[in-house]
Amino acid sequence: MLNRYWMLLVLILPFSAFAETGKPGYVPPPSVISTESTLQMIGGLLLVLAIIGCITWLLKRFSLIPTTATGKLKIVSAIGVGQRERVVIVEIDNTWLVLGVAPGRVNKLHAMDKPATDSIDKTQDNPLAEEFVAQLNESIKKNNV
Repeated sequence: MLNRYWMLLVLILPFSAFAETGKPGYVPPPSVISTESTLQMIGGLLLVLAIIGCITWLLKRFSLIPTTATGKLKIVSAIGVGQRERVVIVEIDNTWLVLGVAPGRVNKLHAMDKPATDSIDKTQDNPLAEEFVAQLNESIKKNNV
């Protein structure tokens, strides 16, 4: 019976009394989320957003983004002839209009019918395209087997 009391006493005693005390020279590690790291992250994000904005502006400025045709109006081609002036070929139904575009003004320079050569598939006359298609089909068949 006395053994039970000794065991109960040992289990009730807090074990932290036997724990080793902290070392006097111990410095806790710095916080992962600090003002410095937060500012560095925000600066990096702003830099990425600025780069994306500059690339978008350059693509729009030099007309490198292709426009999609919607409805009956389609821009066939456009080229800059001055700092703010452009010559644009616009297709409406089967008519091409050559327009001079400047800030605040659009002038019709010429009107003509849509060329018939535009509707011909250009890959039909190209022997290199036919050879490429043949090699592509062979490699697809090899991979499927």
